[in-house]
Amino acid sequence: MVDLAASLGAEPGTRMLIVTCDELGVTHAHNTGVYASLRDGMATSAGLVVPGPWAREAAARYRGEDVGVHLTLNAEYDLLRWGPITYCPSLLDGDGGFPRTIEDLWDHGDTEEVRRECRAQVERAIYWGFDISHLSAHLGALELRPEFFDVALGLAAELRLPLRLPPASAERAVGFRFRDLAAAEGVLVPDDVIRVPRNRSARLAVDDLLADLRPGVTELVLRPATDSPDLRSVAPDWPARVEDRAVACESDSLRSLLRRRNVTLVGWREIRDAQRRRQAPAAGGC
Repeated sequence: MVDLAASLGAEPGTRMLIVTCDELGVTHAHNTGVYASLRDGMATSAGLVVPGPWAREAAARYRGEDVGVHLTLNAEYDLLRWGPITYCPSLLDGDGGFPRTIEDLWDHGDTEEVRRECRAQVERAIYWGFDISHLSAHLGALELRPEFFDVALGLAAELRLPLRLPPASAERAVGFRFRDLAAAEGVLVPDDVIRVPRNRSARLAVDDLLADLRPGVTELVLRPATDSPDLRSVAPDWPARVEDRAVACESDSLRSLLRRRNVTLVGWREIRDAQRRRQAPAAGGC
């Protein structure tokens, strides 16, 4: 397996942390929360939902931040629907949007339509001017299903982009060794990924999660949003999203904890650049 921290030039035993803000482009509240976390807070990266209703506004506000594509094949909100940007009938549910659940997607999604839709989302982000730093999957819809995982991994390998994957401990439950497959394709993957449980205070959960941070590169995934009427109207878990924004932007606990634990912040863009250095053809090669 690749020693990712070493690939980034870190000394042995170094703890490195990516702070990623997912769901850029879903609502205006998500856009303001994510960009505030990147520009004024502790966040180092973000994930763009290209089919999201506010994705074009996110593109208009982009200033070159570290943003990847959060490949999206589900629309889980009851009152806010979005769907494919390509013609993909198998990726629609009964009311014209993406399926609400990953189980529905897995039951009906055609692999070639998944491939076409994911590629189109990446191409649209590039067209909008994003310097894509990585790929991830909304709700884990791609990495947890072998035939869909092949789509995500193929895109990552072709575009020379790193990829978010679940921890290695999830491989037994999923049923295949997805990290070995990524390594075989030269795709870099953080050593671990942690998320704040929705039923816990984000501030307390982050303190607990980072207190046990292991050496290597870990990704902390937040979903920050600004408190607003539109957020409250569509997101039942809106208080957790507002608290994620507070953790990234307003709380000193994250900053002080990282300092006490001697944790180095890193972004996906550095990992992408390290991957591309590793994949560069040898001098004199084709």
